[in-house]
Amino acid sequence: MSLDGEYDDANIFAKILRGEAPAVRVFEDGHVLAFMDVFPQSRGHVLVIPKHSHARNLLDEDPAVMGPLMLGVQRVARAVRAALKPDGIVVTQYNGAPAGQSVFHLHVHVIPRWEGVPMGRHGQSGMADLDELKVLADQIAAQIA
Repeated sequence: MSLDGEYDDANIFAKILRGEAPAVRVFEDGHVLAFMDVFPQSRGHVLVIPKHSHARNLLDEDPAVMGPLMLGVQRVARAVRAALKPDGIVVTQYNGAPAGQSVFHLHVHVIPRWEGVPMGRHGQSGMADLDELKVLADQIAAQIA
């Protein structure tokens, strides 16, 4: 899909927001929902999405949504750092299929990195064990300020 198009209410993140699809939740407030990526590029990979949005990507989003979204991303990144003690954290966001976007609801990746441990490829790393994701989510959630 290109950068332009109509928002699809049937996308998996919209379904998660409506409670129609499961997710291993990490954090939620009035503006954002953070949950574990089921195809993680690294142990502890979290996705942060705006709750009240029909933006397919960053270019479509209302500026009023961006501030609370990025504050949510920062809170999650700080909690990932405190819980998992990575050597670094990648914060990334894809816009359009040619850039790597596979779900067309604005979302931001928070990916912990450890020196000497290769990062998996986006969307190609295999599905994670849900029990392990729940343990990681609990560890990260416990560190959210």
